[in-house]
Amino acid sequence: MSKGHFLVREAMNAKPITIGLNNSVTEVAELMKKNNIGSCIVIEKKPIGIITESDIIKKVVAENLNPSETTVGEIMTTPLMIIDPYIDIEEAMKIMSKSNMRRLPVIENGKLIGIITQKDILRISPVLLELSREWCEIEGRDEKNYKSQTFSGKCEDCGTLSTNLKNVDGRLLCDDCIDAMKYEQ
Repeated sequence: MSKGHFLVREAMNAKPITIGLNNSVTEVAELMKKNNIGSCIVIEKKPIGIITESDIIKKVVAENLNPSETTVGEIMTTPLMIIDPYIDIEEAMKIMSKSNMRRLPVIENGKLIGIITQKDILRISPVLLELSREWCEIEGRDEKNYKSQTFSGKCEDCGTLSTNLKNVDGRLLCDDCIDAMKYEQ
């Protein structure tokens, strides 16, 4: 790990659950339940799509389709948006935010090696925030500089994932929470 940066490979789940294109929606739902996950990567020799809880709800349940007769290939999300394992976590957060994706399969040399989710990033965000604070102290930055610096992680008020957190009275807050505080005063 380079100083000040976490890479996707350091936060990803290295054992993503996969399913075949021709499996039924019932089978994928059972697999998700068994593994307590919200998505599966669809594989046909290589990763070709992803199926999520949302896909099942919107494309099967809401359309009143029979999950035992509907295949994964019929409702999966494709093309698959992927990420490299050596991308910085902050960049992964930006990609997820811009593309409105909560999960990104991690591909290295054309091979699926993991999956990174917003939950994975949230799980390590307290560590990232603490490391950012420690690096500021180690580098001898003064308090004024620290207060004007921006951070990536989870807002300590609303819990939103942000790449633009600011220090307000010792707490890292998103712009919305900072604006809300101004109106309260």
